[in-house]
Amino acid sequence: MNKHIAGMCHIALWAFLFLSPLTYWRGMGFNGVHYLMTCMQPLFLMIVFYLNYLVLAPKFFVEGKHRYDLLINVVLITVLGVTLHYWMQYTNEMFNLHHMRRTYDLLGTISYIVRDSLNLAVFAAGATALALARKWVTTDQKLKDTEAARAQAELKNLRNQINPHFLLNTLNNIYALTAISAERAQEAIMELSKMLRHMLYEYQEPTVPLKEEVDFIRNYVNLMKLRMPAGVDVSFEVNCLSCDLRISPMLIISLVENAFKHGISPTEPSFVHIQVFIDKANRVVTFDIRNSNFPKTEEDRSGHGIGLQQVERRLQLIYPGKHIWEKGVTDDGKTYYSRITIDTK
Repeated sequence: MNKHIAGMCHIALWAFLFLSPLTYWRGMGFNGVHYLMTCMQPLFLMIVFYLNYLVLAPKFFVEGKHRYDLLINVVLITVLGVTLHYWMQYTNEMFNLHHMRRTYDLLGTISYIVRDSLNLAVFAAGATALALARKWVTTDQKLKDTEAARAQAELKNLRNQINPHFLLNTLNNIYALTAISAERAQEAIMELSKMLRHMLYEYQEPTVPLKEEVDFIRNYVNLMKLRMPAGVDVSFEVNCLSCDLRISPMLIISLVENAFKHGISPTEPSFVHIQVFIDKANRVVTFDIRNSNFPKTEEDRSGHGIGLQQVERRLQLIYPGKHIWEKGVTDDGKTYYSRITIDTK
């Protein structure tokens, strides 16, 4: 509960209890001294309530020392109950209020003391319940803060792992180009410089404009095209970029890397098709990546799956309950697909 609202509730409760004795003077003249003496009853309730709420419950009951808490409360409530009975009896006699005078016999005295003690016990129990609720809320918030900090640390670690993994693959591609064409290798270095600029500046933010992320992917696709054989069908399509959607940076680059790494054959027709669908109205973006399916042998699966695991974990941390990832091989076994839909709201 909001602290200001809780404070207002406390003030309203005690204002009601301290003003309630004013009902004694309906039809009679108001007596300030009598009113103050009558306020001893709500004052005792306040003492019991806050002594439990601020001291006894946090120190004993919450810590599991229930016997100490019960013993102290029994003594406290008994003493205050007896004191309150005789105080109110003295007050009524002092102001000669015969109609409000309490019975003096033993049975009457005990019944009044029990009634007052029960009122005090109710406030003690209520205070203990509120203290437990406050402790539960505080503990729950600490757990959430700890989990959020752990998730952020894990997310930062995952994002940091992408950089060397991505650079290693890209540099390997450029190295392969140097043996084919120095000119194309130079073009590849230019495309890489654009991507490094994105990684250096935009990548440090939690989210980036979707247009910048799409441009980053397009630069990578252009880089991969430089080393692809002429027969490889590579396409990159975006249905709309005139929107203000933001997304976590470099989220699907591992999927694009895998599409080129595992979907291209030097001897058979191959393709890599990447599509980005943007639903501006619902602020949903879908990445659809499809490539030729050429299953790798065990000897050729070094590092296979690491990038996919990182993508899956990042999606869980950044978009929990707000993403759908469909992946697999089509029925004919010729196409591997990976389709991620993200709700950016």
